[in-house]
Amino acid sequence: MERIMLGSVTRIADLTVPLEDLEARSTDDWSFGDVVVAEVTRAPLTRPDAFELRDGRATAPMKGDLLVGALARRFATLEATGSFEAVDDDGIMHLLSRAGCFGALTSRSRFSPQLHELRYRGHVIRGGRPVRLREHRREGTGKAFDLPVVLIVGTSMSAGKTHAGRVAVRALTRLGHRVVGAKLTGAGRRGDSLAFGDAGAEWVFDFMDAGLPTTVCPPEEYRSAISELLSHIASAAPDATAAVIEAGASPLEPYNGATLVDLLDERIGLTILCASDPYAVEGIRNAWGRTFDLVAGPTANTAAGVHLVRVLCGLPAIDLMEERGHEELERMLRTAIPGPGTR
Repeated sequence: MERIMLGSVTRIADLTVPLEDLEARSTDDWSFGDVVVAEVTRAPLTRPDAFELRDGRATAPMKGDLLVGALARRFATLEATGSFEAVDDDGIMHLLSRAGCFGALTSRSRFSPQLHELRYRGHVIRGGRPVRLREHRREGTGKAFDLPVVLIVGTSMSAGKTHAGRVAVRALTRLGHRVVGAKLTGAGRRGDSLAFGDAGAEWVFDFMDAGLPTTVCPPEEYRSAISELLSHIASAAPDATAAVIEAGASPLEPYNGATLVDLLDERIGLTILCASDPYAVEGIRNAWGRTFDLVAGPTANTAAGVHLVRVLCGLPAIDLMEERGHEELERMLRTAIPGPGTR
């Protein structure tokens, strides 16, 4: 019997195993966010946590296993790039993200482990039509999103954004806030948003709730999907008093980080930039044309990095790997985010 595993990217769709129906379709009929089944044809032994299940637990698929995921695009600066649009007629593709984003690999960092190779088996069909994630999105209610926001952005992926978000969530809860935690750009991976819940966020969301397997999509599609999700959050978390929102990757990458900032602009109370080094801080300031309230991440791990950020950019930097840094951030949040009783 073939083993079937549902990726976390599919969690908003009410799928059950065995699947209702499966139908192989020409690549001309494929669309971003289609839910499909693929067979593992090569399983690197170095990826023990390669696939994230619907509950967020990671596992290691083996050759012959069937994975349920979504057709997607990825453009990761430090890992891999690929797209479902690059899949040939032979149906060979790859596991582009742990959550179950499927597409053909187009490039991979030499420092990144090999990806699982897959072969397309078919689309999941319901009522004679392909199952698409956008049809299962958390719909907007018309209610305006009006929470004060701590925004976490980065100079690249793997710059410490999720850790900074966790620290911000914990600091806000100590100040008496009821916190929403959300990751609203990036490539599907549920573990990042669940980390906000572990830190104390009472409500947790990510862009997959909007029906997007990744946010590498046209800006108008992203804007529509996330506007609906923000409205849904406003209704689903009526007692929240603050939000910590992470923009995965960098705002200059094609993940729509800049679009997210435009959507949130009037609600942003504090922006934390997580950076790999001081020169990246100055680079993103010049290229993006925005400034930041605080710098964190690897560049703030030494006194030399903190000093250079101040000299180059005139910005404060805090090491959030240290308890003293947590206390400094809490003091900044007390000033930047209105108290929980003032909404």
